[in-house]
Amino acid sequence: MLQIVKQNVKLLSMIGIALAISVGLAGGIGGDRGRPGDLPPLRTQGPVATVAPTSRLVKPAADIGAAFTEVASKVTPGVVRIESEFVLEPPRRGPFGRRWRELGDSVAPLEFGSGTGFIVSKDGYIVTNNHVVEGADVIRVTLYDKRSTSAMLVGRDPTTDVALLKINGTDLPALSFGNSDDAAVGEWVLAIGNPGFQGGFGSANTLDFTVTSGIVSAKGRPLRVLNGDDEAGSLAIEDFLQTDAVINPGNSGGPLVNLRGEVIGMNTAIATTNGVNQGYAFAVPANLVQRVIHDLAQHGHVRRPLLGVTIDDVSQEDAEVFGLPDISGVRVDDFGEESPARQAGLQRGDVIVTINGQKVERVGQLQRVVAQNAPGDFVDVGIVRYGTRHNIRVKLMEAALETRPAPARPRPAMGAGRLGIEVVDLTRTEAERYGFDEAGGAMIRQVEPFSAAARKIEHGTEPYRILEINRTKVESLRDAQKLLRAMKSGDIVSLVLQRPSGEIRMFNVRVP
Repeated sequence: MLQIVKQNVKLLSMIGIALAISVGLAGGIGGDRGRPGDLPPLRTQGPVATVAPTSRLVKPAADIGAAFTEVASKVTPGVVRIESEFVLEPPRRGPFGRRWRELGDSVAPLEFGSGTGFIVSKDGYIVTNNHVVEGADVIRVTLYDKRSTSAMLVGRDPTTDVALLKINGTDLPALSFGNSDDAAVGEWVLAIGNPGFQGGFGSANTLDFTVTSGIVSAKGRPLRVLNGDDEAGSLAIEDFLQTDAVINPGNSGGPLVNLRGEVIGMNTAIATTNGVNQGYAFAVPANLVQRVIHDLAQHGHVRRPLLGVTIDDVSQEDAEVFGLPDISGVRVDDFGEESPARQAGLQRGDVIVTINGQKVERVGQLQRVVAQNAPGDFVDVGIVRYGTRHNIRVKLMEAALETRPAPARPRPAMGAGRLGIEVVDLTRTEAERYGFDEAGGAMIRQVEPFSAAARKIEHGTEPYRILEINRTKVESLRDAQKLLRAMKSGDIVSLVLQRPSGEIRMFNVRVP
């Protein structure tokens, strides 16, 4: 900045010299007429004109700016900075840049994280992301007025990335929730949080209470960022709101608000190639957040309601096979143990199109809508069963969270046939080798990479037993070969397959 000032002074001096030379030349040529006092007055046609925007055209933009200012001033006091402290096991090869703290006579490495949260009750309940506080030994909250206090973890839910904290306080500036279902693509929104920079997250490296603006870019985005290797991962709900409001690391857990100052989402993730915002940010819908924090406050954990079905999104081929009016809905592949959906009358191959009259278009949306109920609630499930509409009333069960091993990841396999599958006898030797409970029938042993089947079937180290082809039971290799040979190019083959673990999946594959 000092260099800029010196350069400007030098420039001004040069301008002064140039003016003096000009005046001197004028005096030499015209005598006394060169004196400044003798210059003719500047003549104009009335007042000097200035360029100004038309107020009528500027007013709409000014109104939006005023709305942003009003919302930010009302909402920001209800936002907090969250700092998490993690005590780690001493590393074998030194601290690797981690900070250290003396703990009695020993030394333990510390790691710090930072994020955002927002107050949802005057007595001190705060919402944030699970990933901001998961595993933290100490959680501290800094309010907008710079007061700092320790926080208690009330509960957290990794399946939705929501956590609930509690601090001591009275008459705190709590934010109110809006209806995230009513959020419209293109609607203006503000994001408020504490982004970090230069890789740092401590208070010295955060841009506290930053307000950014954008629009709702899309709804119902699945990201596959919450799926884990256990039951909680398999129950993850990903039905995010997408926004182009600038969100960076440190914004996690902050509110996404509309122009009425209502929270319609909790900022959670960004899609990026370099770790910073590239215009794609995602928020957990407010309606789901409210349902989760209600359970966390009441029970300390989430009581997850379940239909008890294995599901997948509907494809174009599914729509043709099941007689759907459009490529929309959720296909039922199988049922869990003691499934309330099966007990109520749902069948494999049914397509769920509504829940309590609300249209269902995709898996994440179905999971979110169901999760907004409680175990024991009844829901009206609208289905299409091969072109015929039905409505079935189902009593939701409660999920029992338990750890399960992750399924084997797919690996390329060679095969033959128009679909790209190798179908063989399920002999006693093969059954024992792969872990099927009994021999008999046919199985898909290999799936050819880049084939028609590979685009649909999760081909991996485990084979599949073929239960049905085009709704016809398969009891032998001959049955399978006969049904597959009857298919013509362009036809859709409906396969009901079973893993050695007993998991049943349905795949609809178009014959190339």
